[in-house]
Amino acid sequence: MAGRDYLTALELILMLALMRLRERAYGVSIAREIEESTGRGVALASVYATLDRLESRGLVQSELGEPTLERGGRAKKYFQITTKGLKEIRQVRHELKRLWNRLPQLQGETI
Repeated sequence: MAGRDYLTALELILMLALMRLRERAYGVSIAREIEESTGRGVALASVYATLDRLESRGLVQSELGEPTLERGGRAKKYFQITTKGLKEIRQVRHELKRLWNRLPQLQGETI
């Protein structure tokens, strides 16, 4: 089976959350941002699985922060969007706009 080259809804939402959070984007903050922005909760395990998948595709990258006492000496893993990821988001936005604008049921609405 050939690999897919499109973003799922969760992947797109997660990448948009990363962009909003900028340098503060780590698992818990991403899940919180998604819930606050969409009104839908997301399991932390789903966030990390999705981040791993996006990172393996080169759409996001990660780096470890400094270890902290409140985390028992463990470091947070921070994520950010890559240039390739930003290009992918722009492409999806373009495709969705074209589809959206061609639906008479949604005339007058914009994305």
